[in-house]
Amino acid sequence: MKIEELDKNLKVDKKIDKSGLAFYNALDTPFKIYGVHYENGKFRRMPESVAKTVSEGVTRLHTNCAGGRVRFRTDSGRVAIVADMGEIEKMPHFALTGSAGFDMYIENNYERTFIPPYNMENGYESVVSLQNNQMNDITINFPRGCEVSALYIGLDETAKLEAPTPYIDKKPIVYYGSSITQGGCASRPGNCYQAYISRRFNCDYINLGFSGNCRAETPIIDYIKKLDMSIFVYDYDYNTPDSEYLKNTHEKSFKAIRRENPTLPIIIMPAPVYCPRGDMKERRDIVEATYRNAVAAGDKNVYFINGDKLMELCENNGTVDNIHPNDFGFASMAKAVGDVIEQYKLI
Repeated sequence: MKIEELDKNLKVDKKIDKSGLAFYNALDTPFKIYGVHYENGKFRRMPESVAKTVSEGVTRLHTNCAGGRVRFRTDSGRVAIVADMGEIEKMPHFALTGSAGFDMYIENNYERTFIPPYNMENGYESVVSLQNNQMNDITINFPRGCEVSALYIGLDETAKLEAPTPYIDKKPIVYYGSSITQGGCASRPGNCYQAYISRRFNCDYINLGFSGNCRAETPIIDYIKKLDMSIFVYDYDYNTPDSEYLKNTHEKSFKAIRRENPTLPIIIMPAPVYCPRGDMKERRDIVEATYRNAVAAGDKNVYFINGDKLMELCENNGTVDNIHPNDFGFASMAKAVGDVIEQYKLI
């Protein structure tokens, strides 16, 4: 007997009842897309032409939709999605709801996850019934680790549909880093640390985390330094081949971004490790040296959050593999980063 036969709450429907639903392309007005743009048949986190100049890995990963969101207002009693997606990668340490699922927030409160069937191929459809039919702001977070070629939103045929309440009138926060920045291994996209911060401050953001491929190559730094951003979170550490590579690129890349953005608040972070040892401690010292040298040079807009501070809430219980944060780890990271943003009034 299968588990879904024993517990109906674990059943995942492969097809939904579309009767009484009207479907809309998420690219159309009045829906608002954030964190990604649509280009050449796919949602992307940066222009394809730029990604191709960075590395093969970034070219492959820039179509993963980490940080992507669609927002709108509706009084519909049901919200459905039909998503056309690329290849679905299944990993033993990463929940499918995090790597391939969409989740939904109502007025910044978590409602439900559109749960993908385990044997899904090239996308899926799902529907959530809401507890009320008042006008609400809805945010649907895109999956962290999949391509999305099309997304359709289903609402009751009689429902009202309006543009969402805007984010605060600020430029987006930009995050650059590794698979941790990209969101591995949160159980669902809304639990990535950037999403927590977005909800806390009602702000937009762009996720430039590239799993295994964050190496501060000149083309990606040249791209980032030209972005119009309110804060830059420099989470560059884990993917460097060794500490010597990190030493040769970390401060150099920081200075390149600083020259282009002399007053931009920049938050510098090493890997979120509570008790670093060996190479990880050496890496942390290199990252902190960039910060200390900037302060010594008179930089008034640079901030440093140590790895143990990032994991202060969860200590050594915040990862799935002693590398990638679980939901507890991401909540801890979000608090540490958010507290710095609040303390220094960066937004």
